[in-house]
Amino acid sequence: MEKILVSACLMGRKVRYDGGAKTSSDAWLAGWREEGRLVPFCPEVEGGLPIPRPAAEIEGGAGGAAVLSGTARVLATDGSDVTAEFLAGARAALAVARSQGIRMAVLKEGSPSCGALSIYDGSFQGRRAPGQGVTTALLEQHGIRVFSEERLPEAAGYLRTLET
Repeated sequence: MEKILVSACLMGRKVRYDGGAKTSSDAWLAGWREEGRLVPFCPEVEGGLPIPRPAAEIEGGAGGAAVLSGTARVLATDGSDVTAEFLAGARAALAVARSQGIRMAVLKEGSPSCGALSIYDGSFQGRRAPGQGVTTALLEQHGIRVFSEERLPEAAGYLRTLET
């Protein structure tokens, strides 16, 4: 049975920067949870950041690949550089995925770690830009397909292709 890495906040875990969760009631996730497929993970917490913590964004909305290559940083609203923690969390997510043979993930859209289609633009003004978070970029670079919680039917279709 294929396992799926999933953002812990989507599973109701209070791991977000504000101490909250973004619990999803989607039927696909509920079914996969029931089947025992889901492996909840929060790269920001696993990377060493506390709960709660200041919100963070990738400077200039450059995206996770730029952070991985060292050409962009992840900055918090208090001005601190949290790039090292985001990189550590991304590496930890990859290690978990590899150890469990995971080939796909469902991660929280908009997050500087987990965004698959968009991230905040680095201005802390609530504006999104196209791009991926740090963890998503690293997983994709290693062949693990990442879907946002907004694209679960597409994720379900991909899961079917993995199991045939």
